[in-house]
Amino acid sequence: MMNSYLPAALAALAVAGGGAWYYMSAQGGAEQTAISADAQTAEAELDLDRVPDMALGDEDAPVEFIEYASLTCPHCATFHEQVLPELKADYVDTGAVRYIHREVYFDRYGLWAAMVARCGGEDRYFGMLDLLYENQSDWATEENPADAAEMLRGLGRQAGISGDDLEACLSDEAQAEAMIAAYEHYASEDGVEATPTFIINGERYSNMPYSELAEVIDGKLEE
Repeated sequence: MMNSYLPAALAALAVAGGGAWYYMSAQGGAEQTAISADAQTAEAELDLDRVPDMALGDEDAPVEFIEYASLTCPHCATFHEQVLPELKADYVDTGAVRYIHREVYFDRYGLWAAMVARCGGEDRYFGMLDLLYENQSDWATEENPADAAEMLRGLGRQAGISGDDLEACLSDEAQAEAMIAAYEHYASEDGVEATPTFIINGERYSNMPYSELAEVIDGKLEE
């Protein structure tokens, strides 16, 4: 399924640590606090240094390939599991492409997953993505938010992140707001309306088979 870019509809986006759940839409219950998306994001200053791009490949590669992906998007999981390995082998590892993964947050689970992915730092980030995408059908479809968060914690621990570090990451409201602000900035700047979306040397492309993607990259290399 392709997801629409709707920053104001980040329903139930939340900080997941310590049992404190902050909802953007009222869902009832004494422990659920409704806050507006405008109020949440208005307080967050754009600080891209706090939310650095996660990248693979040579910084000076002739082709810059940015993937905008939601960690709850099945098409993004398919790309990561089936297409990215070929892209990496054919272009990233050979120095032709610099690959950048930028997160898109359509829902609270996607934000929490990204917070876990970033919790281990740059060295663990792409390995953490592997685990998140491989297990997406479990945690991303869990109806109970607390159970989904616990699944994400479990994946983080599996990747070698300590329980204390995970709690600190998932409780960091300022980081969550900074991540949302960065996402909205980049997605607006690049006109992202669905995931996955690719920005290849400044041009926007929709999802496509690897054979077509390779043709696009080859064309960029010939320019």
